[in-house]
Amino acid sequence: MNYMKLIKLLYLADRGAFLRWGRPMSGDAYFSMRWGPVLSEVHDLITEVPNPDRQSSWSEHISASSNYEVELRKDAGDDELSKAEERLIDEIFAAYGHYGPFELVDLLHKTLPEWKEVQSGRTPIEYREILQAGGKTPEEIDEIESELDSLRLIESILKIA
Repeated sequence: MNYMKLIKLLYLADRGAFLRWGRPMSGDAYFSMRWGPVLSEVHDLITEVPNPDRQSSWSEHISASSNYEVELRKDAGDDELSKAEERLIDEIFAAYGHYGPFELVDLLHKTLPEWKEVQSGRTPIEYREILQAGGKTPEEIDEIESELDSLRLIESILKIA
């Protein structure tokens, strides 16, 4: 698959989870880039030259990019996904999978208010911007952000232990 298309589909799936359940699936950071919104770590894993000395789960399952394409090397399974997340991914692919990479870029530029034009580099997209674009009320946004802060605190405590 063209990696730009994959990056956009993964962003849409993560964004969809965030708007439905108040939590993204990936935990990745969101950024605006020239060609649209991205999941930062996913973007970097796909577009940066892989380090042969550092074998990662990503490189075990996804090929290095070649001619703007990546390929599934090995099925990673879906044990980490809930049935609802699997359905959401299927919905996103059904709705957007038929678009070509630059058709998807154009569509997302026009339809995702959280994306801001960037000539080079990347600009963070805040959770609040996505929630506002998704029609959440200020009260809902505050509640979701508070829950995410609590989850981050718990994760940091568990990492220390």
